[in-house]
Order: sequence, then structure tokens, then C-alpha cells
Amino acid sequence: MLLSYCTNVHPAEDLDGVIDQLARYSGPVREAAGLDTLGVGLWLPAEVAHRLDASAEDRARLRAALAEHRLQVHTLNAFPYGGFHREVVKLAVYSPTWAERARLDYVLACARVLADLLPDGAAGSISTLPLAWRAPWTRADDDEATKAFATLSAELRELEQRTGRTVRIAVEPEPGCVLDTVDDVVAWLAARTGPEWPADRRIDPEYIGVCLDTCHLAVSFADPAGAVRRITDAGLRVVKVQASAALEVADLSAAGARDAVGQFVEQRYLHQVRELTAAGDVLASDDLPVALGDADRRPGLPGEGPWRVHFHVPLHHEPAAPLAATTEVLRDAVAAVRAAPHGAEAHLDVETYTWSVLPDGVDGGAPGEAGLVAGIAAELRWARKHLLNELPTGHEGAGNVPAGATTEGTEA
Repeated sequence: MLLSYCTNVHPAEDLDGVIDQLARYSGPVREAAGLDTLGVGLWLPAEVAHRLDASAEDRARLRAALAEHRLQVHTLNAFPYGGFHREVVKLAVYSPTWAERARLDYVLACARVLADLLPDGAAGSISTLPLAWRAPWTRADDDEATKAFATLSAELRELEQRTGRTVRIAVEPEPGCVLDTVDDVVAWLAARTGPEWPADRRIDPEYIGVCLDTCHLAVSFADPAGAVRRITDAGLRVVKVQASAALEVADLSAAGARDAVGQFVEQRYLHQVRELTAAGDVLASDDLPVALGDADRRPGLPGEGPWRVHFHVPLHHEPAAPLAATTEVLRDAVAAVRAAPHGAEAHLDVETYTWSVLPDGVDGGAPGEAGLVAGIAAELRWARKHLLNELPTGHEGAGNVPAGATTEGTEA
């Protein structure tokens, strides 16, 4: 599996900013992680993606910057359309939806750009949102989204024929969205791949698959191996794994538990919460302050079973009790993907975008540039050791080139 880290952690909304972050962060991360070459999962805001798509000169400039810092690109994150580091993002991250032409145009621009950036012999992947936030969503919207993915399939096939480069799209289920769980995305995609569908509504599973965000998977209380099996049994593939860990509270009645999880309330991102009942049902809340009981004194979730919170915590961080991280879900999910058909072809992208909103004292809180570089490098070392089995015991903090690193990138 090719390993990278996602640059949506860095605030850049124009091409100059994207190129600058490679020098300020990605190059230093590569050095701190002890890698000869580092994979970066680029987030290209829509404005940047369209500019690069229209300009061979700008693409050459970006390629030169990547080469200068010994970075390579095999995956893009096309979930946030733009403004991902505004003061308040929340539900805006789901716009435009897959019922709107702007979303298709954005992803197609990303696909054409990625095809031009890919290393020789590598396939590309692009993660995208699970259609939309769950409401409002109509049958007409669903039909437009179906047609958009059918068009996307055809365009990706033509792109491969024209360039010789394969780019696949990975639909990323997320709590609260139209496609909330792995089961939802499998059912939606698999139902539209058969020959009974007309060409303008048929999705090609060769080019459209699943992005398994392991934080989202954990929040849904799904079994990782079972989720991967359902994807492959449906004739789909895991195109991309976003390596991430959710926040967990096993017992809300424990001393200090509510105060501890309450430290993670912040205004920028949505932090969906799920509670597992004794009967095995999963109760839902759309944001952490609502789950705790919001300012209008609504009761929130009952707090009688364990909670999992959609808050990406650094992979190597072990929260202090009574909190925990869903690291075992991450490890089990990656192991299941690696054992699945096409599993070795899936891309593994570390996606902890929440460094700037971590509470004080959580692995350094909101670090400066040096702290962020050190933190991301530590995550990559952790991923190599615990997910890809590449670091010898006792070398997790070393700055030497890890076993398995090559000039062709981070690969297992």
C-alpha cells in the first residue's frame, strides 16, 4: 500500500499557498520522518484544481515543487470544495452536493490534474463526499447524482484511454450524510452497476469505489473486517483508506468523563457522535455540543453506553483516561483491506486535519509549524510500524530511513 499524508491539514486556498506548504511543511515532514520520498495526498480547493487543469505551465510549476522536496502524489482529497479552514465550516463542507454540476466539474478537474502528476506506473485515487448531508435530499437529487457518477465513470475511462493513467474515485461514507455508513455506500453503488441500468445512469465499479475513513467507520460502531467483506462481496473495491482515529468515551458516568470530552467542543468542524446501546442500537447526534446537551438545554444523548466522536485524533496519541482513541479499529481495517482483493492497490492516506483545533494539552494542542511537522512525522512513523509493519522495533522515533523506503515512494 502506498502511504501518504493529507494536506487538508494546511490552510491554502490558492496555488501559491499550495506550493508554499510543500516547502514549509511537507518537505520538512519527509525529513523528520526519515523518508527518501514522501507521498502527499493533496487537497486542491476547487479554484486551484480548475486553474491547474487549464494550465500546463502551472502543473509544471507544481511538479517542480514536488520534485524539489522529494514528494510524490498518487491521491487527492476532493471532499472539501473550498474554505476548509474558515472560522466556521460545519455543514458547508458538504456543498456543493453531487446533485450539483459544480461537484462533478471539480472532481473531473482533479482527475485530469492527478493524471498529469502521477508517478509512472501508479494508479491514482480521489476521495469525495457521500452525495450530500442527509437533508434536504430528494429523489430528483438522487437521480442527478446517479447521472453524475455515470458521467464520471465514462470520463475516467476516456482519460485512461487518452493518457494511459488510471484514476479512480473513492466515495467516503460519513455519519449524518445521505450515505452514512459503509452499508449505505455499498448499497447505493452496487445497485447502479448492473446491465439493467441505462448507460447514462450506470456506474462502472472499475472506476468508482469506496474510501474507508477509519474514524467514520469507528464512529458507526461497524466491524472493520465485516465492512471490508461487504464492499468486496458487492463487486466493489476499497480504493483508498483514510487512516484516522476517533475519540472514544467508554463510560460517560466515569468521574470527569463529560468534562474531558467537552474539551473537544469547538466551532470550526462538525463532530458527529454515536452511542451504542446495550441492545446493540446506535443512537445519533449531529455534533458534540448537542450530544452533551446544547445551549438550549436539550437533553442530548442519554450517555448510558459508550460514545464515539467524529474528531480525528493523532494516530500516535493515546488520550488520557477516561478518553481513548479507536486505534484498534484503524489497525483491523487496514489489515482487512490488505487481505482483500486489490487491497495492495489501495492508497493509505493519514488524515488528521484537526491539529489546529485540538484542545490544549492534547499532544501539544495547536502546535506551531515545527510542532505540526513533528506531529505529522510521528503519525507517519506510527503508520509504517503499526499498519505496514515496516519499522524495526525500537526505531519508531528514529530519523533514519525506515526499512522498505525507496526512491519510488513509501510502499509496502
